[in-house]
Amino acid sequence: MTKLTFLGTGTSSGVPMIGCDCPVCTSTDKHDKRLRASALVETGGLTILIDAGPDFRQQMLREGVRHLDAILLTHNHMDHIGGLDETRAFNLFEAKPVNIYCEPYVLESLRQMFGYAFAEPRYPGAPEWHMHTIDGSSPFFVHSNAGEKKLVWESGVGYHYTRPTQKERLRPVEVVPIQGWHHKSMDQSVLGYRIGNIAYITDFNRIGEDEFEKLSGLDYVTVNCVKKSPHYSHFSLDEALAFIEKVGAAESYITHMSHLLPRHADFEAELPEHVHPAYDGLVLESD
Repeated sequence: MTKLTFLGTGTSSGVPMIGCDCPVCTSTDKHDKRLRASALVETGGLTILIDAGPDFRQQMLREGVRHLDAILLTHNHMDHIGGLDETRAFNLFEAKPVNIYCEPYVLESLRQMFGYAFAEPRYPGAPEWHMHTIDGSSPFFVHSNAGEKKLVWESGVGYHYTRPTQKERLRPVEVVPIQGWHHKSMDQSVLGYRIGNIAYITDFNRIGEDEFEKLSGLDYVTVNCVKKSPHYSHFSLDEALAFIEKVGAAESYITHMSHLLPRHADFEAELPEHVHPAYDGLVLESD
């Protein structure tokens, strides 16, 4: 069983957008309240987060998340990595570093943005991360964090690493990266992820033909759409629907939505029967 929970389904500004009084931003429908895009995947006993944007803390508290085995990052934009400092809470209460999987260029961005988390000597209380670099062409495995070394806190000094407290007993979960691009004219790489028969795609503007082979036989696929008309770095609605049709999943969900799309109920009514606007808190389950 693979379970995906949409933690956030909004674009980089979120919905409602600061200072806006449009019908979507002023809607009282809870489905129109969209935090920045992120998803939680639970499968094989592992809990895997996809992206940790500025709303990470709020999302973790809302869903009652107390354990993470890993975080998969799609790319290096702030609305997808801006909440990573908040992983310090997992360091403290799980006494483990947080495993983060990303492309090499994303790691370099993290080194610049969160320099204090990589500096030596260690700053007391800085987030403790175990970094794993991946690419868009090869499947990889995510392991339970049970086998990670234990963190022991010393006030004013920081964490010390000791040997693992338990052996890993859960089987690793295979993740298939989906390579996409975030801009029509720039080679800004973005990774989507297939876990089981669910694929999570966000921030795509184009995708190579070869990648569709990785998306066959899906129960669910998500795809981004900021607005109906063409956008320089995201699928338009027509492009998103064409992508969905080509993938051919049983059901498809649109995420990373802005206030320029209709209100949830209106948008749902406009879409094909097997396509739906996602909303924060929506849960998908696949055998």
